[in-house]
Amino acid sequence: MAKNVLIVGGGLSGTIVANGLCRQLGNEMRNNEVSITMLGATDTHMYQPGLLYLPFGRIRESELFRDQRKVLDRRVPYHIDPAKQIDVEGNQVVTESGKTYSYDYLVIATGSRIRPENVPGMEEGAHWFYDLEGARKMRDALEAFEGGKIVVNVNAPHKCPVAPLEITFMLHDYLSGRGLMDKTEITYTYPIGRLHALEPVAMWTQPEFDKYGIKYETFFNTKEVDPAAKTISSEEEVTLPYDLLVTIPPHSGAQVIEDSDLGAGGWVPTGRESLLREGSENVFVVGDTTNIPISKAGSTAHFEADTIIDNIASLCTEGRWARNYDGKVFCFIETGMSTGTYVWFNYTTPPNPGPPSQMLHWFKLAYNRMYWLSARGLL
Repeated sequence: MAKNVLIVGGGLSGTIVANGLCRQLGNEMRNNEVSITMLGATDTHMYQPGLLYLPFGRIRESELFRDQRKVLDRRVPYHIDPAKQIDVEGNQVVTESGKTYSYDYLVIATGSRIRPENVPGMEEGAHWFYDLEGARKMRDALEAFEGGKIVVNVNAPHKCPVAPLEITFMLHDYLSGRGLMDKTEITYTYPIGRLHALEPVAMWTQPEFDKYGIKYETFFNTKEVDPAAKTISSEEEVTLPYDLLVTIPPHSGAQVIEDSDLGAGGWVPTGRESLLREGSENVFVVGDTTNIPISKAGSTAHFEADTIIDNIASLCTEGRWARNYDGKVFCFIETGMSTGTYVWFNYTTPPNPGPPSQMLHWFKLAYNRMYWLSARGLL
């Protein structure tokens, strides 16, 4: 009996899984012993990390997009028909068009979405770079900015945990280059009692912020934004004035996860080593969709995807488990417009950011260019 692998979600993690399975199960696919199908929402694939550079004019919009069909292995049928209901008991997925897809193995890669509407006034009063339209508006706002108070406001949960630090350092460097930092004040807010969720990263960040004169307000859980008064207030009753508000909006998972009763907030309870949905033996969860308390980042998705590829391929060909996920994450961190550092960690080894350098900035730019090879599963 042929094994059917169904991948729900056409982003980075789902695409890596599909392409990797094609390489490992090529013979089985030729012999009609295994089939792989993907359900997605759009015919384009966006390089989301590139949005960080768009407000500063460091990337062209055309560089962010490719045809999903060209990124995905040609042997994988790709249907632009998003999942509407995922039935893990019946081993089937119903799509928005009303079609039903059965599976032997399911990979849920539905990702995350920004929810600025969850904070009163945020949509009207803030700028962000987590989607194309937001990055465009932020680019226009920066071009018009001539000095004043900038607040970089971080909300949780959110993906790419180092992005708030990156945008703060890049803002400082960008405005310094325009000769505006002598009349600009940057304040960074974070919802817990330090500057980053990972303590070693927080400890590294504080002296870096102090060096550049970047102010910070911890224990700042956003309550509301007042666009007319240009203020942002916290549940802790702190109010900050701003001339430009840059926010990391709160995120949630996909609506289909909540509608299918698979996890509160759209996050699927997931085994931290197996990457199986809790309670399932044939439902894998990858990337932002998991509720595992580690970074929701591209590298996390990549390392998780590699683990899932090995396990599904092994289950299909040998009926056995291959390996567990060790929590590996690797992230470059921009510390300005021309310097960078990086963090590497897993479940047992904490991160340890090193001194920023121009070389590491160039390494990150090179790594960015290799994104499409990663999506195709070639790295």
